[in-house]
Amino acid sequence: MGEITVGLMTAADVDAAYEIEAASFPVPWSKEVFRHDVAENQCARYLVVREDGRAIAYAGVWFVMDEGHIMNIAVRPDRRGMGYGEMVCRAMIQLAADSGMSWMTLEVRRSNAAAQALYHKLGFIDVGYRKRYYENSEDALIMALERLPEGNPENDPLLTVEEDPED
Repeated sequence: MGEITVGLMTAADVDAAYEIEAASFPVPWSKEVFRHDVAENQCARYLVVREDGRAIAYAGVWFVMDEGHIMNIAVRPDRRGMGYGEMVCRAMIQLAADSGMSWMTLEVRRSNAAAQALYHKLGFIDVGYRKRYYENSEDALIMALERLPEGNPENDPLLTVEEDPED
C-alpha cells in the first residue's frame, strides 16, 4: 500500500471518481455532474482519499444553509473493507464543521446494512424514510448527525468569509 492522503477533489480526480461511481451504483452520476460540482457548484464539496495520488474513495456533500447533505460516498471495489469509507466520511464531517454547518443528513438504501452500520458508528441516527426513493423503488433511510465536531474555518479553502464593515 502506498501513501494515503485525503483532500479536496480536483478536475484531475474526476475520471477516477467516475470509475468508482460506475462500479458502485446501478445508475451512476455522469462525469459532467462531477465536473460541474467541482468547478462551478459553490454549494458542493467533494473529498477524495488518494493512494499514491490516485483517487480510491470519494465523498460529496452539498452545503445548504446550515446543513451538510451527503450526496455520495463510494470506495473502489478492490479497496472496500479497509477503512477508506470511514476515513472519507470522517473527513467530510470535519469539513462540514469547518465550513460552519450545524448538522448533516443523508439517504441510504434500506438494504445497505454495511453503510448504515458505518453511519451509526459515526453518530448518525435514523430519522425517517423516503418511499421508493431509488431507481428500483427501494426505500431510503434518512439519517442525521445532530452534533458536529468543533469547526476550524481556516481549514476550508473554499469558504468565503465576509468582513464586518464595522471592524
